[in-house]
Amino acid sequence: MFLTFFHELKVSGVPVTLKEYLTLMEAMDAGLARYSVEDFYYLSRAALVKDERNLDKFDRVFGHVFKGLEGSAEALLAEIPEEWLKKLTEKFLTEEEKKLIEALGGWDKIMEELKKRLAEQKGRHQGGNKWIGTAGTSPFGAYGYNPEGVRIGQDKNRNNRAVKVWDRRDYKDLDDTVELGTRNIKLALRRLRKFAREGAPEELDLDDTIRSTANKGYLDLRLVPERRNTVKVLLFFDVGGSMDPFIRLCEELFSAARAEFKHMEYFYFHNCLYERVWRSNRRRHDEPVDTWQVLHTYPSDYKVIFIGDAAMSPYELTHPGGSVEHYNEETGMTWLERVSHIYPKLIWLNPSPERHWGYSASTDLVRRLFAGRMYPLTLEGLDKAMRELTR
Repeated sequence: MFLTFFHELKVSGVPVTLKEYLTLMEAMDAGLARYSVEDFYYLSRAALVKDERNLDKFDRVFGHVFKGLEGSAEALLAEIPEEWLKKLTEKFLTEEEKKLIEALGGWDKIMEELKKRLAEQKGRHQGGNKWIGTAGTSPFGAYGYNPEGVRIGQDKNRNNRAVKVWDRRDYKDLDDTVELGTRNIKLALRRLRKFAREGAPEELDLDDTIRSTANKGYLDLRLVPERRNTVKVLLFFDVGGSMDPFIRLCEELFSAARAEFKHMEYFYFHNCLYERVWRSNRRRHDEPVDTWQVLHTYPSDYKVIFIGDAAMSPYELTHPGGSVEHYNEETGMTWLERVSHIYPKLIWLNPSPERHWGYSASTDLVRRLFAGRMYPLTLEGLDKAMRELTR
């Protein structure tokens, strides 16, 4: 079509050259006109017409060659993000359809079948019910559905059904400087404060100074140690996965705790406590902290608070290797029991609505292990939790 346009211009008497035509093609390759007829008209006129006396001839040739292409195609085009196109392959099922899909039948069976599929599979699959793929009902893959399986190649959870996640995931640290929407969290935490005067005498005791000065007749300054909150708190925050909707709430709690407790330490974990925790989510793979080291560093007089929804695969609590992200040699229950034996003052704050706890087997397991000391992350729940820690 462009060669025809070039030829028709020469026939009509417009003095165009091959060099000017090639300049026009370079401009088109650079995307200067894209899909707009109007843009192409002005671009080609600027490149091919050197004398305004030829503008009329150019317009007549342009109208003849490109007849029927009036208007712009931009209204029909859009820059569609690649992520949107990938989402088109996702599998969405009704509740009735989900009930017809059966699980493989337990942790050992899932791991055994995954090894077989890895050995047998030769290529990419989509939409099936057996192989590792996408948008299907297989227990292995991404953007599909299965009651119990291994998530591979999917950035976030969709149905909260994966018992294992075969991807490296990055989490974000909680912001302890977030501006609180309410002061009530701080007020609830203040129940836990216990003040004592410790350290060097460096704070003016006004009453004693007045008494001493009055008795002696000259200024006698009296100093006392600063009054400090002596309560020591150890926080364990669950991050990532099903905790993402509660980031803001956890940040408010984190910020309030920072302001109220001078002796406060914190660590992150995912879903359940295992052999290692971390202080920075960006460096959690490079700078993990041994959980045994934490338990031996902070003595039993620390008050321990876990913050998490406790919603996970029960295998993460009951089976070695049950963690969704790595192979844990000891069960999650083993580690939680160790913490409960070391720290008598121990609670679990759950940000998910209390009415939903009964639908999660793992939440019930954790709640029983903590002897019922699981409280909702609400103002009323915080108040009850602080009362429990001060008994």
